[in-house]
Amino acid sequence: MLTDSIKTPIATYRLQLHRDFTFEAAAELADYFQEMGISHLYVSPCLQASSGSMHGYDVIDHRRVNPELGGAEGFMKLCRILDERGIGIVMDLVPNHMAADPENYLWWDMLEKGPMSRFAHFFDVDWEGAEGGLKGKILLPILEDYYGRVLEAGKIRVQRDGADYRVVYFDHVFPLSAESMKFILSQAAFGAQSDELTFIAESLGALPQDSEHRRRNLEVLKTQIKRLCRESPRMVQEIDKVLIRINENVDLLDTILTLQYYKPAHFRSAATRINYRRFFNVSTLIGLAIERQDVFDEAHQVVREWLDTGMLDGLRIDHPDGLRDPEDYFRRLRQLAPRVWIVVEKILEPEETLPESWLVQGTTGYDFLNRVNGVFVDPAGEKPLTEFYRSFTGETADYATIVREKKHHVLKTMFVGEVNRLTHLLVEIAGDLRQYQDFSRSELRDALVELIACFPVYRTYVQADRGQVSANDRRFVIQAVQKARTFRPDIEFPILEFIQHLCLLDVRGPKPSDFVMRFQQFTGPAMAKGVEDTAFYCYNRFMSLNEVGGDPGRFGISIDEFHRECQFLHTLWPETMITLSTHDTKRSEDVRARLNLLSEIPDRWLEAVTRWSQINQKYRTDEMLDRNTEYLFYQNLVGAWPISLERMLAYMTKAVHEARVFTSWTRVNRPYEDALEGFVRSVYADVAFIRDLEDFVGYLARPGRINSLAQTLIKYTAPGVPDLYQGTEIEDLSLVDPDNRRPIDYDLRRTLLAKVKSMNARQAMDKIDQGAAKLFVIYRILQLRRRRPDLLGPFADYRRIEVRGSRRDHIVAFCRGEGLITVVPRWGLKMSADWNDTAIEAAPGLWRNPLTDEDIVGGKIEVSRLFETFPVAVLVRQTEKEQHTNG
Repeated sequence: MLTDSIKTPIATYRLQLHRDFTFEAAAELADYFQEMGISHLYVSPCLQASSGSMHGYDVIDHRRVNPELGGAEGFMKLCRILDERGIGIVMDLVPNHMAADPENYLWWDMLEKGPMSRFAHFFDVDWEGAEGGLKGKILLPILEDYYGRVLEAGKIRVQRDGADYRVVYFDHVFPLSAESMKFILSQAAFGAQSDELTFIAESLGALPQDSEHRRRNLEVLKTQIKRLCRESPRMVQEIDKVLIRINENVDLLDTILTLQYYKPAHFRSAATRINYRRFFNVSTLIGLAIERQDVFDEAHQVVREWLDTGMLDGLRIDHPDGLRDPEDYFRRLRQLAPRVWIVVEKILEPEETLPESWLVQGTTGYDFLNRVNGVFVDPAGEKPLTEFYRSFTGETADYATIVREKKHHVLKTMFVGEVNRLTHLLVEIAGDLRQYQDFSRSELRDALVELIACFPVYRTYVQADRGQVSANDRRFVIQAVQKARTFRPDIEFPILEFIQHLCLLDVRGPKPSDFVMRFQQFTGPAMAKGVEDTAFYCYNRFMSLNEVGGDPGRFGISIDEFHRECQFLHTLWPETMITLSTHDTKRSEDVRARLNLLSEIPDRWLEAVTRWSQINQKYRTDEMLDRNTEYLFYQNLVGAWPISLERMLAYMTKAVHEARVFTSWTRVNRPYEDALEGFVRSVYADVAFIRDLEDFVGYLARPGRINSLAQTLIKYTAPGVPDLYQGTEIEDLSLVDPDNRRPIDYDLRRTLLAKVKSMNARQAMDKIDQGAAKLFVIYRILQLRRRRPDLLGPFADYRRIEVRGSRRDHIVAFCRGEGLITVVPRWGLKMSADWNDTAIEAAPGLWRNPLTDEDIVGGKIEVSRLFETFPVAVLVRQTEKEQHTNG
């Protein structure tokens, strides 16, 4: 959506805020961002999050600014300081979920009062689920062991804190229900012979069902309890005696816990018994029913104030695929923020596009990231690298097969509760329709799981209430059904057809509508956990391609496809965010830039890996370490070197946990992990191996940095709003979080920027290993973006520049606004130093390269001349005034 009224950023800079990097710390960098040319600071969530949160996505109170970041006062001061320097703010907003935290007053009230809480409808809880005694209760999968064992071990206690009463399990604290307080106080009243306490206890057992009246009466009774305890020490003593008896008697304690609106359970039970919608499989993040207007209003209180006062220029919406109806949410959000730039964290599969009906400016840029990355992958390397991967690791399955397999795995191990809930709906719907009544629960569940495993995208966006099904929705559902039939011919087609009819609204009604909306909310988590967080650590053919929103089964993309996609962005989403690194990418842009070189030199790479595996064979403990993990290790070692032993150990541990083949987060295989750690430590201690590794990385270092310059220049001149993830303005060789969230040395970057501002292109290249060349490109092009929005703004046209000559496949070139040409090289390792006859054609007139300050006459321009001083080039067509000034 393109509109003149929206203040589109020139360029954003992403900062991860937390208790160790606050609003004040961000404000201290305002002059640095201004000097660089950043127009907007793009910050992680700022509302109050769980104590100690290092990311802010675990919001506990939408009414308050996170005090650990500096609170409301700190945020206003940051806004004021940035505004003085002409910098706006884009904020990350989390509408999908909240933290299940005792400091979350909504969550606490629901735990205390259950379905009768006035906030019960704020969350997506299945209160009717009868499985495992959960009817009217919410599962709390927090226990280290089975409930009975934990109870008998005395690890769950009922405690008094002043006049408040809690259930306590280590650091976990939960409220007591009115029913259980009646049990406790009635016994204390008997011991104290107190009529008043007896009255209070009886009143607790006779609270009205209406949530508002229940709340008022309960507050009055709590006040009376506090007063009574304050006035009567004996009353407190009697209550404490009752609590001691309860804690010493497992049966009594079990009775008290049975009276709660929650059920503590083994942490592993989350996978099979969970009865509320979560963020993926994270049980501490509970789904919000943001589709309800009162929930929407509650969740946007502070944001509304900031929007009304003009403190925010933009919003980034986290995980829109979790929402019941994303389009409706964006419609309501746009009403709050009619002139605010909005981008969404929507992960698009390669054949998918953002719904044009969404009232947003675009995505957060993973689609762009993967296309830029893909254009630097040499397709000639696919065959030898694939053959070697299979022979070295013994892994022969293709990527699509692994994706289906891993989605099945997470559906059967992480999401059994969610699958059961959907299956229950299917059974009810089928039972109401005579043509489907013969389908058994088992058959329906089997078909449902296969359909989700075969789903080609994160989700569809059918709007059941409005009866709307888009052409893409229909296409993706039918694709999934056809694929499911191919893989599972044993599933009766009428069963799959039944689910297809539901998903495409061919069967209407309240229950079918509820099913399709819940189904859509669930296919995304299945995709994210099955693909991003599992398959990406199992299919290790070429790790540069294993990126969020990417398809590791496709070995890069063609120049033609790259230009088509850029033209598409310019036409439909010219204000979208474009990026190369985020806080969630699997590897930083500079790691990928280096790894992409391996596609150009497969023979040299295969020889190196073969040699290294022979050197390190002696460190393989009883052959326990698999070759697939070893191959993953070598790729990441080369991509991120130099990387400390501690960082690599942390990465490898996370990688094998995510792969879930030999070990996992919840079922640790200690012998395997010990063998892995021993292998990594031994390899790092092997002087001969490290010398060999450094020789190999040394060969890649400079070409990798040139790849980085090329993709950086594309990002800052292609259609869209370029975002810079914290610290990546110079070379950043980071792996997946938490590695990519390490503290940033801004003193180093400040000092370098001060030098870069006075450098010429040759001087910047002389210090390319210090990050000067990358920062030089960013600084120079950001100044250009400010001066020439006609060339690099959302209204500037995009056109492919034809490259001629024998090396034309090694060049990416395009024109913006008919007055700016970007020219970058690719596949430099496989090419001789001579560009031969390779050239581009520029319009007549005088052009100037703002990177080298050279003037070039239009017409046929040889690439060798463009890259003579600096390895990437930008040409800006000069106006008569500029020609006179420069002359």
